Amino acid sequence: MSKIVITGGAGFIGSHIAESCAKDGYEVVMIDNLDDYYSPELKKKNIEYVLKSGNATFVHGDVTDLDFFRTVIDRDVEYVFHEAAQAGVRISVENPFKPNNINVLGTLNVLQASLEVDVERVINASSSSVYGKVEYLPFDEKHPTQPVSPYGVSKLAAEHYCRVFYEVYGISTVSLRYFTVYGPRMRPDLAISIFTGKMLNDEPITIFGDGEQTRDFTYIEDIIKVNMKLLDTNRADGKVMNIGSGNRISVNELATNLKKIIGSSSEVNYAEVQRGDAKHTLADVGLAKELVGYEPSVSIDEGLRRFVEWFRGEQITVST
Repeated sequence: MSKIVITGGAGFIGSHIAESCAKDGYEVVMIDNLDDYYSPELKKKNIEYVLKSGNATFVHGDVTDLDFFRTVIDRDVEYVFHEAAQAGVRISVENPFKPNNINVLGTLNVLQASLEVDVERVINASSSSVYGKVEYLPFDEKHPTQPVSPYGVSKLAAEHYCRVFYEVYGISTVSLRYFTVYGPRMRPDLAISIFTGKMLNDEPITIFGDGEQTRDFTYIEDIIKVNMKLLDTNRADGKVMNIGSGNRISVNELATNLKKIIGSSSEVNYAEVQRGDAKHTLADVGLAKELVGYEPSVSIDEGLRRFVEWFRGEQITVST
């Protein structure tokens, strides 16, 4: 079986992809620097899930270190899933240098190291944040990209590096624009995690803005499926593709749905809009369907029920 390297392998999406690859019999190498942006202990738990799943190893390292990557991405590596990133729109507003160093320089390092040993394909995790200002909905891949946060800018720059390495150097690359991914093991600083933790204790929750901003929430299972498809096809090489559910709900609706699922009496408070937050997101997934047969299958109601069931069984500390 092929050898696969997964950057950000201890994170939410990276660990799920790593676990799926290991279960399918691939040799998996997870790379992560265990940054304390959120609990390294949660990341270590993710690593354990993967190590129990098959032929997997973990290597502590940083995407900003090219020499390190040249030792890990060797000539036995066929595929690289590049999931490592400094996530968080709001934190990027506070410190734009960190996402630039990790998301832009880090991607360049991954591409260069992969190019030098003729890796078969690099699958890059991008974000709906590249769109930013809404000219029309749903977003298709031809929609103008006008990010409204440094995070969005960094992910757009990473996409362009992937495209250029494909067009200029001939290495196969694909960038997937994820739309608000959620599910078991998701980051504790995201709204669904925070709301769930507080609602289970009937504590008040805070919504930024009026709550009428909408999001296309994508369940982790659909994210895993499309990434695994890219091990078997070259039809998306050189492309960027939206990966979302193709549906959207408001944050107010999200809170109402969670309260019903949990049976919570939590009150809802409102605060000022956070700088850098997009007003609306909604994915047109037609291109991903055409190229790789992507079909989102988990509805928001079903996904939230699954997440709450998982959350109840875990002792999770959420960010406030």
